Amino acid sequence: MNNFLLAKESFPFLAVSGIIGVILYLINPWASLLPGIFILFCLFFFRNPNRNIISDAKAALSPADGVIMDITKANDAERLDGEVWKVTIFLSIFNVHFNRTPTEGVVESISYVPGKFFPAFKSHASGLNERNYVVFNTQFGRIMVCQITGFIARRIVCWAKKGDAFLQGERFGMIKFGSCTEIYLPLKYLILVKKGDKVKGGLTVIGRID
Repeated sequence: MNNFLLAKESFPFLAVSGIIGVILYLINPWASLLPGIFILFCLFFFRNPNRNIISDAKAALSPADGVIMDITKANDAERLDGEVWKVTIFLSIFNVHFNRTPTEGVVESISYVPGKFFPAFKSHASGLNERNYVVFNTQFGRIMVCQITGFIARRIVCWAKKGDAFLQGERFGMIKFGSCTEIYLPLKYLILVKKGDKVKGGLTVIGRID
């Protein structure tokens, strides 16, 4: 989807900050320091590094950069087939915030749920915060990725549409300014990460068909 080295979602922030910076500089050069710092932050936050994705049909890759916050079993009869693994990944403002597809598949459904903006690292955030469920139909069953906002992150971006076909590790969305991402895998997957592990989107193997 978005293959620029900088997310296009950053352009409005950069443009407005640049204009404000120029105006403040004309008034007082020191006053332009703050928008200058914000521009540097945006360039860092919205970075979009290219990654060498090694396709592996039996592996489910991490959908996001971050730290494994929890690994549990869940039952979402509305979107998935019975009990599944739920792996929760916390993204700080220092992580790359693009979301990638865990496996090759076709988007079966997308469900946006409005909600609150509790800190993403809180255990109850996934059930109360604004979130977006993306279900992929794959050769090993339904796999779901949930994009969740946080206290700072207040904008979910999803470029995927129902019926879109994705290769493994492709970018399909992002969350602005700190967030949480969940991946739901059938129980036939052997989970290869543990709580506290650092993961990289499109690179770290979360689970593998046992």
